[in-house]
Amino acid sequence: MRVALPPRHVSARDGAGVRSGALAVPDDVSGLLSPEGSPLSGGTARPAGVAGSVVESRPDGAPCTGSSTSRPGSGREPSEPPVIAGTAGRIGDRVFRAMAAGSGALVLVVMVGIGAFLVVRAWPAIGANSGNLFTTQIWRPQADPPIFGMAAILFGTLVSSALAVLIGVPIAVGVALGLAHYVRRRWAAVLGGLVDLLAAVPSLVFGMWGLYFLVPKTKGFQQWLSEYFSWIPLLHNRTATVTGQYGQGLLMAGLVLAVMIIPIVSSVCREVFLRTPPATIDAALALGATRWEVIRTSVLPFGRSGVVSAAMLGLGRALGETIAVALVLNSGFAINAHLTEPGGDTVASTIVLKFGEAGSSPIGIPALILAGLFLFVITLVVNAAARMVVSRSAVKS
Repeated sequence: MRVALPPRHVSARDGAGVRSGALAVPDDVSGLLSPEGSPLSGGTARPAGVAGSVVESRPDGAPCTGSSTSRPGSGREPSEPPVIAGTAGRIGDRVFRAMAAGSGALVLVVMVGIGAFLVVRAWPAIGANSGNLFTTQIWRPQADPPIFGMAAILFGTLVSSALAVLIGVPIAVGVALGLAHYVRRRWAAVLGGLVDLLAAVPSLVFGMWGLYFLVPKTKGFQQWLSEYFSWIPLLHNRTATVTGQYGQGLLMAGLVLAVMIIPIVSSVCREVFLRTPPATIDAALALGATRWEVIRTSVLPFGRSGVVSAAMLGLGRALGETIAVALVLNSGFAINAHLTEPGGDTVASTIVLKFGEAGSSPIGIPALILAGLFLFVITLVVNAAARMVVSRSAVKS
């Protein structure tokens, strides 16, 4: 089929190789025609978006194809991408960008607002305190003059949370690996649901379980630790002479907190391990690796950053736990590094135990708010450190 097109003259352009009298072929069909105006052999069509060809005459009168130019008056270079007309998409992008940026800014505003509130309300306690805020091991904000310090409660908070992470995270990682790569899928779903169900148990239930079951049942175990591992100062009890004198110490608080963080850490780690690329696991198995070697060389390196994030999430839960720790610990407001001896306090347990009597003094509530400010700062520092660790792990991966 021959297509006849009316010729259209193109004026000469300097440096473009186009002479006067050249014939321009419209863009829609120029790619389908030969210089003589007949369809191209083989039915090859030019890719869409390429400017139309210019046909000119050689001195011998035979037509030839000139250089590729854009259509006159198009206002666009040949390599310029097409512009999508309309403003509906642009408005939607602007609205979504504003909403996303506003959500991120709102989080920062809330955090700054909480910090400012804590500083303003805690300032009277800082000015009225007659003791050293970082070394005093007494809590008497109702006295005249008020005297209190954060040394004992900060020590108890950090020690109990560290024990929870050291005990709970390895168990949680083992549970996650078992459910992800050892247990059959049918049973893994059931067991995983049971583990996740522990996260919904109220902290009061964990506290009562620790007070009425864990502490009485582990007195003999604590005595055994103190007798046979007395060369470790952390496990030596200097005051107990009979089994009944063992009980409510930082070791028990760490055990209760470890049980509480296991479902959270296990759930996050399990999801991370299940996202290990199957090709990586298949390649290791094809090379003759055992199941443990596959986990050690493929699964654990892939999920390293996820395990760190899960551990920091569990640490945040342990730092802020209140009623469970308050029920298990025997308050004493003294720094005691012997974990099997009764005593110990945390920031959260101090706030919940002393809140009732704090209203009798104008410095009582500000002192508790000051303790909350310290806990707020510790949480921010822990989260910032976790983000740095995760970022470095991702870069190494």
